[in-house]
Amino acid sequence: MILRKALGVIPVRFASTRFPGKPLAPILGKPMIQWVWEGARQAKNIDRLVIATEDRRILAAAEAFGAESVLTSPSHASGTDRVAEAAARFDLPVVINIQGDEPLIRGADLDRLVEVLQDPGLQAASLMARVTELPLIEDRNIVKVVTDASGEALYFSRAAIPSGAGDFFFQHIGIYGYQREFLLAFRGLPPSRLEKAERLEQLRILESGARIKMVEIERPTLSVDSPQDIIKVEAFLEERAHG
Repeated sequence: MILRKALGVIPVRFASTRFPGKPLAPILGKPMIQWVWEGARQAKNIDRLVIATEDRRILAAAEAFGAESVLTSPSHASGTDRVAEAAARFDLPVVINIQGDEPLIRGADLDRLVEVLQDPGLQAASLMARVTELPLIEDRNIVKVVTDASGEALYFSRAAIPSGAGDFFFQHIGIYGYQREFLLAFRGLPPSRLEKAERLEQLRILESGARIKMVEIERPTLSVDSPQDIIKVEAFLEERAHG
């Protein structure tokens, strides 16, 4: 089957409040954005891959390791807005938003998002992973998701959902896929009530009446939110290299 073409966009900004310069933070000698790009390049279903940033230092780094990049507005409030600006420049029907702080992203997981979005009636898709360490359900930094029987998201929350889970819960992994036209329309919607309450942008999609298909992956990723997370990622990579 010939798949509808997909654009992969890695949105990154240098001016991070919590971790300035995070995309260029070295991980085992390579900038983090290069790890993300190399992981995304393994996807077989992504036809074009670009880094979208507001900073010329990141453009220069991307050029140095051979990545295509585009300069976007410095005023974007979210990565989704940055992805939408980049997607508007390319006429590919499926767009994958690949977070720039996911250095361990696997191409096979991105391929699955492209595959489920072959249904043009499905507006969006995202990733989740099963977590059996139940005390983690109380961690508000871990976003949880609950789904219906067909795997479509019912709700996302920082709170413990489902309350009273005795076996596992699903952790949301913030990698998204969209139909291009839906993404371009979504950026024009005002922030919704639940989105503002939970500080979770994806709730705007659900509140608008659109659907998000959740795709389960093998394990949670190790995203980088602070310099301490770099140490965890390096430890994982070294263990994998010698395993």
